[in-house]
Amino acid sequence: MKRLSFVFFFLLVALLSLAQAKYVFFFIGDGMGPHQVLSTEMYLAELEGKIGRQPLLMTTFPYSGQVATFSASNGITDSAASGTCLASGKKTDNGVIGLTPDGTPIVSVATRLKQQGWAVGIMTTVTIDHATPAAHYAHTPSRNNYYTIGTQLAESGFDFFGGAGFSCPQNKNNLASPNLYDLCQENGYMLVGGYVAAKANVGAPKMIVVPEGCLEDRTRGASALPYAIDRQEGDLSLAQIVELAIDQLSRNDHFFMMAEGGKIDYASHGNDGGTVLREVIDFDNAIKLAYDFYLQHPDETLIVITADHETGGMALGNSDYVLNLKVLAEQKCSSDVLSDQLSALHKREGEYLTWEQVKEVLISNTGLYAAVEITDEEDKQLQAAYESMMQYHGVEQTLYKDINALAAKALGILNQKARLGWTSKGHTASAVPVFAIGVGAERFTGWHDNSEIAPLIYQATQSK
Repeated sequence: MKRLSFVFFFLLVALLSLAQAKYVFFFIGDGMGPHQVLSTEMYLAELEGKIGRQPLLMTTFPYSGQVATFSASNGITDSAASGTCLASGKKTDNGVIGLTPDGTPIVSVATRLKQQGWAVGIMTTVTIDHATPAAHYAHTPSRNNYYTIGTQLAESGFDFFGGAGFSCPQNKNNLASPNLYDLCQENGYMLVGGYVAAKANVGAPKMIVVPEGCLEDRTRGASALPYAIDRQEGDLSLAQIVELAIDQLSRNDHFFMMAEGGKIDYASHGNDGGTVLREVIDFDNAIKLAYDFYLQHPDETLIVITADHETGGMALGNSDYVLNLKVLAEQKCSSDVLSDQLSALHKREGEYLTWEQVKEVLISNTGLYAAVEITDEEDKQLQAAYESMMQYHGVEQTLYKDINALAAKALGILNQKARLGWTSKGHTASAVPVFAIGVGAERFTGWHDNSEIAPLIYQATQSK
């Protein structure tokens, strides 16, 4: 009996080694550490009146592990170095894209597969020239060389790009240089604004999908798609972009797709817990489309989900032995939008802006003073932030946006009510999760360095 078991085991290993992934989905949750995932699941459980987890799709995948994220230059990485490592398996210095520390170009898995005849798609909720997407096609000593990165995108030959557009479509150092959107068209890309228009044009040889209206002024730099919590009808989402990419890329018999949930990181930089949770849910919704494809092609598909690093040092619990994550359901907009609302109200009303007017904005957008009770001390803190706003136009700096200090204080109190803690407004060295399903997914169990992820993906596509 033991001999038969061993024979079966080795036959199983042999069959796994013969399998080849023809369709690869690589999802990167920028800034998505283990607590960004777990807090979302515990939040969803609390909304259903339960203590525990309401699993996201990604955490139900049969294979999982943890990934160390340090770069070649520091124990705490940035997205350029970590993106490069996830794209290629090669460590580099912080701030560098697609080059080794000595400046040698690195070939990404996406590029290698494109050279082998695969269709390739790169998509994100931020700009398509941002660090994580750029690491799959660009080579530059600085992630801030946005125009250079954009020219390399146009020349990549990849089949599909989707996201917010270009950060710097015009070369500010040489205005005679071509506009990046025009350059992409010259290189055979169809530029499409919005989901509806893109859906109608699926099948073009090469496509770049950006938000509706983005192409009206091709000189204007883009920033990011709206947060999920702020999304309005007609706004482009990651799930829509992934759907379009599947429609486009699956016309080829092999494809590789990288999809980044880039604004998990943005919200974590701002220590905005309610927005983080909605971004993780939104990211998981995009993964569901890949999973639906996997169910149709289970013997040919690989889905891998990980993060480039953790952001914010998120902690579950900040005082007593209590969690109250469901209170974050009262948050109706991101810190960015709340900041803009308060700043616009102050600009309109000037010195006549009253505390009662401000309080109504807080009630509507955070639940404070209504569904969420506050203490006398918290009330004093909020009114002090209001007085400061009236006198000094105070702001709190985060990496991607300066937030009105009153908005930051209000959401900080809401985070405290939820018992969410933060140790940083930057990245941390925390290990991040990896989840996998499909052909070769068993390779991703246990502890890994981020330099192992890309080679393992590539191995799954080359098995014979």
